[in-house]
Amino acid sequence: MKQPTVEELLASARVVSVPMRVRFRELTHREALILQGPAGWGEFSPFPEYDDDESATWLRAAVEAAWHGFPTPLRSRVPVNATVPAVQASGVEPVLARFGAVSAVKIKVAERGQSLFDDVARVAEVRRLLPEANLRIDANGGWSTAEALTALESLAPYSLEYAEQPVMDTADLRAVRLEVQRRGLPVLIAADESVRKAEDPLRVAREDAADLIVVKVAPLGGVRRALDIVAQAGLPAVVSSALDTSVGIRAGVALAASLPQLPYACGLATLSLMDGDVSPEPLLPDGGWLPVRPLTVTEELLDRHEAPRDRANWWLERLKRVSGKL
Repeated sequence: MKQPTVEELLASARVVSVPMRVRFRELTHREALILQGPAGWGEFSPFPEYDDDESATWLRAAVEAAWHGFPTPLRSRVPVNATVPAVQASGVEPVLARFGAVSAVKIKVAERGQSLFDDVARVAEVRRLLPEANLRIDANGGWSTAEALTALESLAPYSLEYAEQPVMDTADLRAVRLEVQRRGLPVLIAADESVRKAEDPLRVAREDAADLIVVKVAPLGGVRRALDIVAQAGLPAVVSSALDTSVGIRAGVALAASLPQLPYACGLATLSLMDGDVSPEPLLPDGGWLPVRPLTVTEELLDRHEAPRDRANWWLERLKRVSGKL
């Protein structure tokens, strides 16, 4: 596919900073660079600590969305889960209230500065409030192998659907999965960082390190590449967001809508954690679903959430550098 020039990218680039309702990944604002191309809107929003090489896949995804569009969808809506950040148990209910009715909840665990006691209390509170929901936890690779097994022993009684990236290393992920099976714990192991941050995203499948994979459009370089990875991996897939505005969420919906099978609710309702958006019709869940529909972005909202000049310049310089890696 033909790639736009850096001049074409810069011509429509707008940098926004959207406040978070709850601190997430230690962020109080989510910054993103929004692009408009002949096919629509694209979002370039790799986290600030990512280097230019890693950020290049995010730009490829933005270019796909704005210049080439998405594959033909197989479904008209996709199921989504609520996401509970690493809040104290007392803060769980107001977070869940922002998502409305959902059948699944992803709960962040293994937060730096917190303990397993905090994690168990948070999961227990979600289970108390939603006794019938499918619960999954996400450690973002924050545990050692021993810590992960101890944690899963403590959390398994709350009927977990799966544990996402309990440890970071793929070999350790396999060790945890095999030991969980040996102990008879009813918890599946999902790979996220081992897919989206790996030079070889298929290694987890080859080495039987996971029961399912989590796929995100931007870190994998676009909807089409993510579809290819899922097909080659041969594992069930969960589509998730990278804490995007509606522009990035729309790409995630396109991926979820194009997968041959969609056995799990998607982590695409994260806009509920943000206090604002670039679209007057934000992609927020309705009864636990997101529709597959066109997206409108307005100048008024781009202006309202315009990033400070120094941050906008930082993103524009980043765009110039990364565009050379397309």
